[in-house]
Amino acid sequence: MSQFTVSGRFRTRHGLQEFTKSIEAPNESVAREHVLSQLGSEHNLKRTQVELGEVTAA
Repeated sequence: MSQFTVSGRFRTRHGLQEFTKSIEAPNESVAREHVLSQLGSEHNLKRTQVELGEVTAA
């Protein structure tokens, strides 16, 4: 598995919050899905509230 760094931002009641997460996944698509799932779980967000930016292999 490869290490990916996913960055982006999500909506909060106070505006937009930027984030950067490091994820271990087999490919870029799985890394995106894992980050969406993780942010939804941690911050009670829907996928439409998360804007994924850059995904890079680390």
